[in-house]
Formats: sequence, structure tokens, C-alpha cells
Amino acid sequence: MKVLIASRNRDKIRELGELFSAYTAGIKLELLSLDDVGFYGEIEEDGSSFAENAMIKAKAGAAFSGLTTIADDSGLCVYALDGAPGVYSARYAGEGHDDAANNEKLLRELRGVKDRSAAYVCAIAAVFPAGTPLEGDPVTVEGRCEGEILCAPRGTGGFGYDPLFWFDPYGKSFGETDPDDKNAVSHRGEAVKLLAAELDKRVAEKKEELWRKSGLC
Repeated sequence: MKVLIASRNRDKIRELGELFSAYTAGIKLELLSLDDVGFYGEIEEDGSSFAENAMIKAKAGAAFSGLTTIADDSGLCVYALDGAPGVYSARYAGEGHDDAANNEKLLRELRGVKDRSAAYVCAIAAVFPAGTPLEGDPVTVEGRCEGEILCAPRGTGGFGYDPLFWFDPYGKSFGETDPDDKNAVSHRGEAVKLLAAELDKRVAEKKEELWRKSGLC
């Protein structure tokens, strides 16, 4: 089934593809990006939470493409900074700045701060337009991963704040962690597990509905 991922972030789409392959048993997904379906505009993410922003993007993608659309909004919430950068994680250092600039600003904000506990949070929304195989009510799920912010980057893997995000059970940062190991415990991995279970449940319900309509039961 073709599914639109309402994003242009190739790292995120690749990671989501790996996760869905691991966790969806009842359905095989062909993931498309916004560029793949010819959506070249910007989606204004003006929600006050990860879940609201994810749903805004999913609805916009579904309205444009007519496809089942999945969107995530994720970021880092640092407790000593009252949850910042939060929904502004991707543009923490300002529009047009990259991951390195965002990391540098975070380190400045935490200079001298002892409590460096933080959580990665990921909300995923899925919209199922009329006429698509799984048409029905939209779904939103949320995953979290707890960790701490280092005083300097470690590792060059992952993306975003991964080189600063220390995951104590592994004894390393996400920037030093193998992608499969990261996916097993990450906020996005947890959210995809929850959404995959919803998708598999919906597939089973649709199969049962078709069976009943067939008159063979």
C-alpha cells in the first residue's frame, strides 16, 4: 500500500521505513515523500504540541495526495529548560540553521546547569482518506525516550541532537549508537510500534468486514 510520509527529511523517512518494516506484520508499505507526490509548498506547523503539529502535516498531505498519510513531529524536551526546545527543536537556533547550530545553542543554554535530564518525544499521526484501503478515523500515538544532555557531542551517527543525547542503558550517546540499537529504544521507534499495532488492527478489521460482506460467514 502506498503511504505518504509528510516530510522531505530523508533521514527521517529512511528511519521510519526501517521501523515500519520491522513492526508491521499485516501490511507492506511503500513510503513516498512530499517531493515524490509533487507537494513543493510548506506546511505551517503552528500547533502547540507535537501531536497537533503531526496531525496538521498528516491532514495537509492527505488532502493534497488522497493517500493514507503519516506525519511525525518530534523533538527534544529538556526539563531544566521547561521543555525547550520542544516543538521548536528543528529550528531552535533560528530558521535556516542546521543541526550543529541547534546543538551549539542547546549547550549554551545549559552552561552551568546540573540537571541535564531530557526526553526525546515523537508524536505520529495517520490520516486515512475515503477510498483508501484503511479509510476511517485518524490516529495519533506518542513515544518517549529518556536520557541526559552531554556537555559536548559524542559520535557522528544519527541526526538532530543525537550526539548530545546520552542513553544510560547503552552507556553511550545516540550519536555513537548503532541505528538498529537506537531504533529499538528510541522515541520514534516506540511511536512506530504503537502505530504499527493500530495499522495491523485496522487491516484485521477490514478483512473481517470484507468476509462478512461476502456472505460466506
